[in-house]
Amino acid sequence: MSQPYQVVQAYDRTLIKEIPADDAAALEAKVDAAFRLIKNRDGALKPYHRSAILIRAAALLGERLDTFARLIAQEGGKPLTDARIEAIRAVDGLRNAAEEIRNFAGREIPMGLTPASDGRWAFTTREPIGVVAAISAFNHPLNLIVHQVAPAVAVGCPVIVKPAAPTPLSCLELAALLCEAGLPEPWCQTLVTEDNALSERLATDPRIAFLSFIGSARVGWYLRSKLAPGTRCALEHGGAAPVMVDRSARLDRIIEPIVKGGYYHAGQVCVSTQRIFVHNDIKAEFVERLASRVRALRVGDPLLADTEVGPLILPREATRVSNWIDEAVAAGAQLIGGRRRSETTLEPAILVEPAADAKVSQLEIFGPVTCVYGFEKLDDAIEIANSLPFAFQASVFSTDIEPALRAAQRLDASAVMVNDHTAFRTDWMPFAGRRQSGYGIGGIRPTMNEMSEEKMIVFRQAD
Repeated sequence: MSQPYQVVQAYDRTLIKEIPADDAAALEAKVDAAFRLIKNRDGALKPYHRSAILIRAAALLGERLDTFARLIAQEGGKPLTDARIEAIRAVDGLRNAAEEIRNFAGREIPMGLTPASDGRWAFTTREPIGVVAAISAFNHPLNLIVHQVAPAVAVGCPVIVKPAAPTPLSCLELAALLCEAGLPEPWCQTLVTEDNALSERLATDPRIAFLSFIGSARVGWYLRSKLAPGTRCALEHGGAAPVMVDRSARLDRIIEPIVKGGYYHAGQVCVSTQRIFVHNDIKAEFVERLASRVRALRVGDPLLADTEVGPLILPREATRVSNWIDEAVAAGAQLIGGRRRSETTLEPAILVEPAADAKVSQLEIFGPVTCVYGFEKLDDAIEIANSLPFAFQASVFSTDIEPALRAAQRLDASAVMVNDHTAFRTDWMPFAGRRQSGYGIGGIRPTMNEMSEEKMIVFRQAD
């Protein structure tokens, strides 16, 4: 093991815990152990065993919601109320994976459709793809791990999960909980490290059959280019989620969901509402109402029950977001809020009409900032919204069906929410970025498909 490192609270940078870090020797031992498991077919965990483990793990997690919520708030900075919701979702994710095992099966392939295929019977089965490497992100330090680990357990893949360096504790606790629920340790191992080279070695090891990566597009696409031949992957990155606000939208009903979508977890969400396009007829009133609600958001210590917006994960991230805001203001944008309160905490900000080439208009902010742009024609706003090289979720607010359908059909997004914010998600729905925003499909069932392979078996009837 290498030297230990310190895990600190996102809000005030005080020490939570000092934990041992893994080194190259530990990584080799973990990959070797996982690979030996997948090669030993006689030792594979039976479906009923995997289901029972996941059900038991869900029950144990349900009993410890408050403990996990506090840990999420401490290491990740997510307000306690939202952290508890994350823990509840993690319970549901484990249950979803257990339930999917009942329906996880192959299919019959029709035979006898040609003379050459006559007298044969064919069907498919699904097999675990092999060892899974899961590299995760900080912003949902429990639920993201569940979405990577639970499908692997469900299909029978050994998994080595590397949590984000600032937020390893939730991952370690979940791995221990799975072990307590009956999962033998080599089936779910953790790699705790701040060494990016060691993470890359995990992802690119030829014994890895599948890489599940959640994080920055730059790192994800780089790792994909370095994978060993035959290794499959799924990448989940981010975007700059657009919202269309039609002139028919009811302002008294849309401000709250837009604020939730834009400032939930201080905007550190891959589908956080970022670019808000508002019809010019209602733009002034929209900005006024949005500003009033944003100013009222309670900002501060995520461990306080009434906090709505907590810190950014690292001081350098708060500095980056502040610099982007300053750049937009220097180029002519109107700023509402945005003052830096501490090393990691920013007041929620609104930028009105930032320049088209400003970073806040072109890149994922990943901070508590939304941008408002006026438009006359919906199609023009949609064209601007679709102009970036990434696309994930989008939304449209309208009481008229025609503009709602037009936006839903024309927005370049994997999912379009009508009269709801861009960050809406349930744990059983497919979840995927397009273009530079991702590769493959997330969600419990889609990930189970990704982590398994279909094998066809053909019987020939004797003459």
